[in-house]
Amino acid sequence: MKKSFIIISIFTASLLAGCKKFLDVNDNPNLPESVSESLLLGPVEAGASTYVANGNAAVLVNQWMQYCVPNQPMPNTANYLVTTSTFDDYWDSFYTIELNNLHVLNIQAITNGNSMYAGIAKVLTAYTIGTATDFWGDIPYSESFEGTDLSTPKFDSQESIYNTIQLLLDSAITALNEGKGSTPGTDDYMYSGDMSKWIKMAYTLKARYYMHLTNATGHTAAAQASLALDALASGMSSNADDCYFPYSGSGTSSSPWYLHFFSTTTLVLASHYVDTLVARADPRLPFLVSKTNATDAYAGNVIGSGAGNIDYYSVPGSFYGDIASNGYVLNAAEADFIKAEATYIVSGYAAAQPIYRKAIVDNMVKVGVDTSSTAAQTYLSNRGTLSATNAMQLIIEEKNIANNFSTENWVDWRRTGYPVISLIANDNITSLPRRFLYPNSEISTNGANVPSVKLTDRVWWDGE
Repeated sequence: MKKSFIIISIFTASLLAGCKKFLDVNDNPNLPESVSESLLLGPVEAGASTYVANGNAAVLVNQWMQYCVPNQPMPNTANYLVTTSTFDDYWDSFYTIELNNLHVLNIQAITNGNSMYAGIAKVLTAYTIGTATDFWGDIPYSESFEGTDLSTPKFDSQESIYNTIQLLLDSAITALNEGKGSTPGTDDYMYSGDMSKWIKMAYTLKARYYMHLTNATGHTAAAQASLALDALASGMSSNADDCYFPYSGSGTSSSPWYLHFFSTTTLVLASHYVDTLVARADPRLPFLVSKTNATDAYAGNVIGSGAGNIDYYSVPGSFYGDIASNGYVLNAAEADFIKAEATYIVSGYAAAQPIYRKAIVDNMVKVGVDTSSTAAQTYLSNRGTLSATNAMQLIIEEKNIANNFSTENWVDWRRTGYPVISLIANDNITSLPRRFLYPNSEISTNGANVPSVKLTDRVWWDGE
């Protein structure tokens, strides 16, 4: 696994469109030894959205969580027809592109005494390896990014990766607070150089990764919830804290979810997702789902039914499906729902109630719902009250909607069993997928170190 690439484009429009403008520095003696941090920052922020949060891997996760489905003959990826080669692109996007270039940014910023750039690089590195380990389990990290000197890095255990994530975030918070050297400004497309927002993001990620371990061996839900609540005291608290990458809506800067659905004629929303919103009379429905071209109704493709007339299926609504929709990496709604779940675990459903309700209301406001409307108030009356028997289910189900298209929803399903989804008929597996396969590209070049796994195997934190 060769890790010696560096960005050479100066935050070009082609990079924002997803074009991989990278060059092997070992093979090109004319390439400058370094590119300034201000030119590196924008592309790695774009990569966090375009590749990690909202890329092709996220599309597959959302198929398995029954949000969307390829309008294609069966079998297909929605009913788990995948091979090791399916995952080559995902792995390459995470490692050869995003993690490698975050490594370059971090090392260069440290060398130049620019602590804020280093802090941002550490936050996004923690986010990226956190996403990767939740997909694959054990992954290379401690021996990665060594150039051609080590092309077959070992795979670190998921438990050690989780320790690394917390250490990276602690180091990031220290670096961001130091505020030494050059200050990011317009080159910071996510927070415009506001280090307080990056610090809130770091603390929120700490809480996220604490909560992932509620069922992990050697950990207890109560202890992890307490750690999460401590972190959230300094984390995101309002929609203004959302971390997202803005897309201009031009042909070279288009929202990833727009491209996934509208640049092809195959991907549509799944009936499981659309019907859930319709059945609950969720006032967010028209913002999250568009009506079909043929019937002026909300309708998804039934996963497992194969291909139909695409005009009879819905695609995303304007909030996520517009060409200029933001590419969300982490949002304050997740922080609110983590806080609600952690509070429920530590102090019970009554204590979690106001936090849970705030989370729903804030997300409604964010997508454009008038929360004083009859529809919104009826929804809150029906879905806004926790009890001893429904608290965990409601918290995770509502988090699932607020975290629309987020791969965190797959993590939450594996942790809690919510939202309830059923196996799609197939001849490949007998239970729902709980992990990715390792890519063929890594098996071919580093096979001695690659673990042997099945889609249905549990990762370390995914306890029974």
